[in-house]
Amino acid sequence: MDNNQRAVFFGFQGDTRWNQSRLQESIRDFKHHEIDIRDREGLLRLVRQISPSAIVHAAAQPSHDRAAAIPFDDFDTNAVGTLNLLEAARQACPESPFVHMSTNKVYGDRPNTLVLRELETRWDFSSPDYEHGIAEDFPIDQSKHSLFGASKVAADIMVQEYGRYFGMPTCALRGGCLTGPNHSGVELHGFLSYLVKCNLEGREYRVFGYKGKQVRDNIHSEDVARFIHALIENPRSGEVYNIGGGKANSCSVLEAFQIAEQFSGRAMKYSYSDENRIGDHICYYSDLRKMRSHYPGWNVTISLIETVSQIVDAWKRRAV
Repeated sequence: MDNNQRAVFFGFQGDTRWNQSRLQESIRDFKHHEIDIRDREGLLRLVRQISPSAIVHAAAQPSHDRAAAIPFDDFDTNAVGTLNLLEAARQACPESPFVHMSTNKVYGDRPNTLVLRELETRWDFSSPDYEHGIAEDFPIDQSKHSLFGASKVAADIMVQEYGRYFGMPTCALRGGCLTGPNHSGVELHGFLSYLVKCNLEGREYRVFGYKGKQVRDNIHSEDVARFIHALIENPRSGEVYNIGGGKANSCSVLEAFQIAEQFSGRAMKYSYSDENRIGDHICYYSDLRKMRSHYPGWNVTISLIETVSQIVDAWKRRAV
């Protein structure tokens, strides 16, 4: 269920029709339903008609910066749209697992209050308490989220509440940088995919603050899908997980430059602004221990280097 709203938010570079066509051509039982998640009545009719055995909710306005320019569209998509889908599920298929793609931005800029140490190419946490990264019990209050982060908090809490209040099998996955070869990365969303695209095309990449040493953990979409499958097979109610690549798959912007250059043989063109994005994390990577303990058959299987390799190949194919 999609209406290519990403193209409305980000222009032609964010257009996902190419991926819709790929799915329709390559997956025999794939069926596309053209609908806006803000269409409450239409959504309810469609969910009743399909009566899905599971729902994976990945619809969102996903950008900090874009949210400030379109606050109503952002909140109506992220918060109200999630409520629309939750209520449709409660009325049509309350026993079906409901997996919501949340975000690590629910923590706002609170991770920036942690003591950091500056290394040659990255920032990292100083305290051994955070050697594995940010865990799910990290506070979300008293911090700056951006309007995008705030709308996603509302959705995240509502997903948990439908699990706890109504006993539905709901789960919020607080993602970091979820990526892969089919990512339509743009400057405002899709860090690794967009960075690789800029390098391959010789375009200038803009670095926003923190000396380019800000850190993110990247997880391949296949590993995300594998965890979602595990959730659907063994659902829990009102659960949350920080899903990302963990420290092993983390990199700074500067380190991502180096990796991209290894594949292209082309030096990265970039400009630098001292002004960081509002609510942006200096250092963030996910503590995966809760995920692994609840689902011991799951783990990250695709490395950061392999992920970048696949992104490089995919952008080259799309350029042909």
